[in-house]
Amino acid sequence: MNPLDLARARPGTPFTVTFDGREIEALPGQTVAAALWSAGVTSWRTTRGAGRPRGVFCGIGVCFDCLVTVDGRPGLRACLVPAVPGADIRTQEGTGHDD
Repeated sequence: MNPLDLARARPGTPFTVTFDGREIEALPGQTVAAALWSAGVTSWRTTRGAGRPRGVFCGIGVCFDCLVTVDGRPGLRACLVPAVPGADIRTQEGTGHDD
């Protein structure tokens, strides 16, 4: 059973964002991290040097593991940024700048 059914949640109309060029669905009120998780994406950043994958760790904006680039702005914490219609979300490599 779908968790939304269990909670009897009635979210608003879904909208589309893109992640690395792929369209994914998001719901009003979801963060970028929640939208990515819902789409089955668990990693959207690689570390400097070793290039290890990262995604959500703390989920409350403390750890900086979930950094993502949204609409060309690198270094945003996916667990804090609201998903908005048409957002262009990209995997962040390292700092997200030309290092």
